[in-house]
Amino acid sequence: QVQLAESGGDSVQAGRSLRLSCAASGYTYTNLCVGWFRQAPGKEREGVASMTTGDGSKKYADSVKGRFTISQDNANKTVYLQMNSLKPEDTAMYYCAAIPSLICGLRMVDYNYWGQGTQVTVSS
Repeated sequence: QVQLAESGGDSVQAGRSLRLSCAASGYTYTNLCVGWFRQAPGKEREGVASMTTGDGSKKYADSVKGRFTISQDNANKTVYLQMNSLKPEDTAMYYCAAIPSLICGLRMVDYNYWGQGTQVTVSS
């Protein structure tokens, strides 16, 4: 079992930055895939970024490359999503997800464990 808790969502103006946190607990796996997903009203949930906690490899959706950065704090079992140059189209509920695996992707079906989400609202 993996428990995930997101935090850091807020309402900000376009161009500003936010850092989301995903605190993971309840597992002893060495390699854990952690992904960030988002879902805007009326749209499907989409993968934003993912990383493997074991080797630190990362993947990003094209829509956030160059603006978002995923990172980890192994000591605190926390994965972060640094979001810079935010745009109104980044407005969504952001979810953290995890699965024990060596290879991480951006598809929802690849993940077993999900957090409750944190809301990000970007105004123009």
